[in-house]
Amino acid sequence: MSTTVIAADTYISANVIDTEGWADSDAAKRQRMLNVAERTLIRYYSKYTIPDEAVYEFAAALATVYSDVMVAGQRGVQSTSLSGVTSTSFREGSRELVSMIPQSCRDLIGDANGVRIPARRVGRLIP
Repeated sequence: MSTTVIAADTYISANVIDTEGWADSDAAKRQRMLNVAERTLIRYYSKYTIPDEAVYEFAAALATVYSDVMVAGQRGVQSTSLSGVTSTSFREGSRELVSMIPQSCRDLIGDANGVRIPARRVGRLIP
């Protein structure tokens, strides 16, 4: 894999609908998102070849989730109010990076490897 910020910029601007989080990030943050996206996909889909396009799709999704507006939510802030006194409430738990992988990434990985990779559903089978 040879993911670069320049290649990601080109791919994301041409192929991703929500580009605001990516466009608002500086080059260092974009590189970090590429690194995390690539590392997460390689770890989670270790049996498969990961195409650069899947990394770019996931990096764009991470850019949206971790944009300045959304980062408070990622840190657990559920609501904030300013009426003379500041009040903040937090939600419990956090999202795993794997749960943020969009279906478009799974489709690209599946296409590159000749398999179908559906979203994982966690639950019980009841006989």
